[in-house]
Amino acid sequence: QVQLVESGGGLVQAGGSLRLSCAASGRTFSNYAMGWFRQAPGKEREFVAAISWKGVATRYADSVKGRFTISRDNAKNTVYLQMNSLKPEDTAIYYCAAKGGSNFPSSISREYSFWGQGTQVTVSS
Repeated sequence: QVQLVESGGGLVQAGGSLRLSCAASGRTFSNYAMGWFRQAPGKEREFVAAISWKGVATRYADSVKGRFTISRDNAKNTVYLQMNSLKPEDTAIYYCAAKGGSNFPSSISREYSFWGQGTQVTVSS
């Protein structure tokens, strides 16, 4: 089992920045690719970003590319999502997730076995 706890969400004006953190405990964190997903009210959960075991490979949704940056610190068992130039359409609950097996930073949610409880991000216009 891997336990994941997100933090760093909040209310920010459009154009602002937030940094989300996801602290992991349990099994060896560096054995898991990590992902961020989000779900807005009335919408399905969607992929945001993912990172491989050692952070060499990353992957982003087109909607956040160039604005968001995913990173990880395996010594701290933590993955981050730096969000810049935020837009009202970024408003959602953000979830981090851990994927065992291959190192590939997948965008497919069903490939992730462990999920955090989520943190709310609200961007006002």
